[in-house]
Amino acid sequence: MNRGFFHSIALFCLLLLATGCSNFQQLLKSNDVSKKYQAALEYYEQEEYYRASQLLDQVTDLMVGTEEAEKAQFYRAKSHYMQGNYILSNAYFRTFYTTYPRSPFAEEAMFLQAQSLYEQSPSYQEDQTPTLTAIEAYEEFLVRYPNSERVERVNIALEELYTKLDRKDFNQARLYYKLRYWRSAAVALNNFLQEHASSPYAEEAAFLRLDAQFRYAQESVPDKQEERYDVVLDYFQAFVDTYPESRYKRDAERIFEGVQEALGTIRKTANNQNS
Repeated sequence: MNRGFFHSIALFCLLLLATGCSNFQQLLKSNDVSKKYQAALEYYEQEEYYRASQLLDQVTDLMVGTEEAEKAQFYRAKSHYMQGNYILSNAYFRTFYTTYPRSPFAEEAMFLQAQSLYEQSPSYQEDQTPTLTAIEAYEEFLVRYPNSERVERVNIALEELYTKLDRKDFNQARLYYKLRYWRSAAVALNNFLQEHASSPYAEEAAFLRLDAQFRYAQESVPDKQEERYDVVLDYFQAFVDTYPESRYKRDAERIFEGVQEALGTIRKTANNQNS
């Protein structure tokens, strides 16, 4: 009896599904724009975003000039966004807020357009052009809606995207250090610090710059060592001033001691030669 009951329930569900699919297919083939549009809104409210988007893709362009055209364009963009179709939602949201800048949906459309770009931002190892585009979109949003309730979410996203750019640039600079190209490492890390002074990677970059310059000075020809050790001292002072409680502090102090010893030897040798 129980088995028969559940079998009947399963058949009933399959029948409903088949009927729903049949009705949807009929809607897709229909020429009734109004009927399709109303059905699309119902599907959207039911969170059936795929069906909503399929119908809105068919009718939105046909509704240009009507009272419902604005709403149709917005829901078309959002139904694609909710499915993760971020390339399409980016294009549709941008078209929407450009066409309807005074719409009550304009702020949300501009925000979700930036979100669509954010979702396309790749890992830090890859080309960061999409990340830069997302940053531009968020910053454009902040200019247009500085008092929006979404500002905090935008700032969090921006911090994440900027950190991703920082990480990419830092890893590129650190690569020279890993390859033991000390001069190139010192230059690259110095450039990184000038461009990303507030980066979460700045402390490590400052220490690696110090160490790379020290090793570069060690391997230099005698005539160049003193001036290059002097640069190490400058980097050391900058490091301890900026990061007095750094986890690299003891290692930095060892480098400082090594520089002092090396400079003492260089100057003693120079004095002996002059006497």
